[in-house]
Formats: sequence, C-alpha cells, structure tokens
Amino acid sequence: MTSPVLRYLSRTDIVALGGDHSDLYMQAVEDGFRLHASGDFVQPLKPYLRSPRTRHIADRIIAMPAWIGGKHPIAGLKWIGSKHDNPAVRGLERASAVIVLNDSETHFPVAILEAGLISAMRTAAVTGVAIRNLARRNFSDAAIIGCGPIGERQARMLAEQFSSLRTLRLFDLRRPAAEDLSARLSDRFPRLGIEISGSAEAAVRDAAVVITCTVTDTPYLPFRWLARGTLLANVSIMDVERDVFLKSDKVIVDDWDQSNREKKIINLLVEEGVFSRDKLHAELGEIVVGRKPGRESDDEIILLNPMGMAVDDIVCARAVLHRAEERGAGTLLPLF
Repeated sequence: MTSPVLRYLSRTDIVALGGDHSDLYMQAVEDGFRLHASGDFVQPLKPYLRSPRTRHIADRIIAMPAWIGGKHPIAGLKWIGSKHDNPAVRGLERASAVIVLNDSETHFPVAILEAGLISAMRTAAVTGVAIRNLARRNFSDAAIIGCGPIGERQARMLAEQFSSLRTLRLFDLRRPAAEDLSARLSDRFPRLGIEISGSAEAAVRDAAVVITCTVTDTPYLPFRWLARGTLLANVSIMDVERDVFLKSDKVIVDDWDQSNREKKIINLLVEEGVFSRDKLHAELGEIVVGRKPGRESDDEIILLNPMGMAVDDIVCARAVLHRAEERGAGTLLPLF
C-alpha cells in the first residue's frame, strides 16, 4: 500500500504560484457558481463557534465544509478564525484560516493550505464575478468602505479586472488606514485616481460600484445614499440598512439558505414577513449560467448580499492545488 501524503502549501507557496493575483480566483469562482447553479455540490450550513467571553460580531471561528463536482470532484473544509482586535492588540491579521482538501474517492486528506489569503482573494473574486454581470458597462468609479485586508483585496481586484476604472474612493473610520491603502494602491496602480472621502456617505454618493468591507454590527448605509444605477456589494453583510433590501430593484445573494440565517438583515426581514425567497431576484450562479437576467438597465439599483460559500473556498483551493501539483510546489508530509 502506498503511504498517503499531504501536500502543505504555505502562503508563500501560494503567492509563488500566482495566488496573489485575482485572475486565478475569478475563473475558479465562476466555475464554482456554475456548479452551484447546476446543483453539483454539497454545502452544509456552516456552524459558528463563539466564545461566551466575547460579544463582538467579528469574533468567531467558522467551519465551512463543501463537496464540489465537475471534472475533478473534491471535498474540503475551511476552518477560519476571526478576532476583531488582532491588528491593534497583537499585530496580527484579523482573520486566519486553513483549508483541508480530501480525495473524493478515498476520503483521505490530500492537502492543507494556508487560507487567509485564499479566503480574502475568493471574497474579492465573488465581487468581481458579480460586477461583470451586475454593474453598468464600462463604469469608471467605485467606492470601498473599510480599508483593511479585505478592502485592499477588493481594490486590487477592481484595478486588475476592470480597465475602465479610473477613480476609486476610500473611506475608513481610521483615516490613517485609508491613507496607507491609498499609498499602496497608488504605487501599484498609478493609472488610478485615489480619493479619500471624509465620510461613508461622501464615498457612496454617485459611485457606480460600492463595496463594504467593515466589521460593523450596526447598519449605517441607507437607500437614499445610492444613485440610480449603483451596484452595492454588501460584502461585510451588516452595513446596509433594511430599506436598501426593500427598495432596490434587484436583491441577489450567493446562496439563499446560507444568507437567511444568523440574524443577519435578510433573516430579520424574513422573520418580519417583509422579505422572502420569492422576492429575491436570484442567486448569483443563476445569473452566471444565464437562467436569470443580471443588469437590464443603467438605472437599476442592485444589491448583492454575499454571505460567503464554502463552495467558493473549495473551488479556489482546488485550483491552487492543481497548479501546485503541476509545478511540484509545496511540502509533502507523510500522513502515517
């Protein structure tokens, strides 16, 4: 019997494979949405592990399992921790993660990947796939609220994938965070005009694409801030006030079952009887495969509310693993 081995891929390994550029993840995430739309996946509801000693919404560990089909079926689990005060108190990133991948035939584990980077990149890629289908064509301006690691990956994805983008507005409650991000983006993408806004409202007003990347547990973004034709990607979930869900021309999620839980805004609206699966325009995969329309006019205000799917993580990890196998990258570890 051949002794089973694990391929371990550190963040350094993944970056060396091109895993710090959005191209790899955009294609993988689109593939994942196609699998989701076809039903060629299994994705249990993710459990949240919270300590009774903390009450901050961003303090938790989440287990995100999925099996994905396609030409190369595989199963996996993302185990992702989040601690809101890591950056200020410990000098660490807020989120940390690993992904374990299992062979679909033997169910033996075949790889362990550092997943803090993969998680942030797949989150940005979900927004990117949505923008392809839901934003106005050739939009030239966008706004990002929250300038931490997730905001930075979203900004880099915008610059890498959308050549029409000319102006990017940034806002963070900590202005130095916005200034630091502005400097990094200006060095990397000199064609971009970076503006630091004095308030969230100033950033959002008249922006064609708005992306929230905060850790707030208090909605602050009302419908009246949105211009006609805006695509609002509510990446951090709790930023958007309830009237945005009720007044937008289209509300789109990645997965209805994942979104309608955990007392998030959609779940609260459903419990109140003012929103439902029938009032949802589509899951994003339905739009990707053409089952439902995306943007149909330049005037539509569209809200994307992506709860985050394990399918996205596992399909991206599979793409990284395949590239690592082709190039002999990573460290092979004996399982026995």
